Amino acid sequence: MTDDPLIDPFADAGPRWMEGRTALVAGGGQNTAFPGVGYAICMLLAAHGARVAVLDRDKDAAARTVDRIAADGGEAIPVIADVTSDRACADAVAETVSRFGRLDTLVHTVAVGDRAGVFDVTPERFDELMDANFKSAWSITRHAVPVLPRGSSIVTISSVGARYRGPGMVYCVAKAALENFTEGAATTLGPQGIRVNCVQVGAIYGAFAARGGMPQEMRKPRLEATSLKTEGTSWDIAYAALFLLSDRAKWISGHILTVEGGPPHRYPVGEPITSVP
Repeated sequence: MTDDPLIDPFADAGPRWMEGRTALVAGGGQNTAFPGVGYAICMLLAAHGARVAVLDRDKDAAARTVDRIAADGGEAIPVIADVTSDRACADAVAETVSRFGRLDTLVHTVAVGDRAGVFDVTPERFDELMDANFKSAWSITRHAVPVLPRGSSIVTISSVGARYRGPGMVYCVAKAALENFTEGAATTLGPQGIRVNCVQVGAIYGAFAARGGMPQEMRKPRLEATSLKTEGTSWDIAYAALFLLSDRAKWISGHILTVEGGPPHRYPVGEPITSVP
């Protein structure tokens, strides 16, 4: 950093945005032929110099991500835990700090994409979906906060479903709660120098969609519904998260960044604009 206000404070920071940082990524394992958001974030953080704790309940999925990072010359460890257990979240944070000596970057990507309607589930299933999609983020964050130093950053992963107006789904309710939690946590933790932001994911095609059995014929209508008429991937989400986690976003907190290929486009496409009056 420099005291001269006319000089870019990151001019000499180097190309690796997360150098010297330690990250814990919940849901960072890889278990399909397509990259998951957590996997892509792990890979980018490692590529930018962070040491990464890959948290997943599937030890084989966590190992795949760790092995990929190691093959690329990065440093990572597997942390096996079910984040729907508060005790497991506490243990995961403690293990990361024990292995790496510190923790200053936290990402929560865990989600269960059940499309169950709000009145189509039992109380038990409602609790399961809320635990996976919302409460797990609260649990891992609350145990991380006491060890996060000033300058730390947190990113949660939501969905455009949070603003979906119906029919109501438990998943959407949980994501709306997650976004409110993100904004509230940012306000609460701001005085401690901890930033909290969220990436709201649009209709990308990655591990989440592939694992959920989305028909291939649905991919074109989904991309046609975007303004850019292109299909997003987990890497698009990961790069947004990387920015929010890095010091380049040091004055951004409590923000919900929507990554969806532009606002929904539901009317016929006109001729390309090649001139103006």
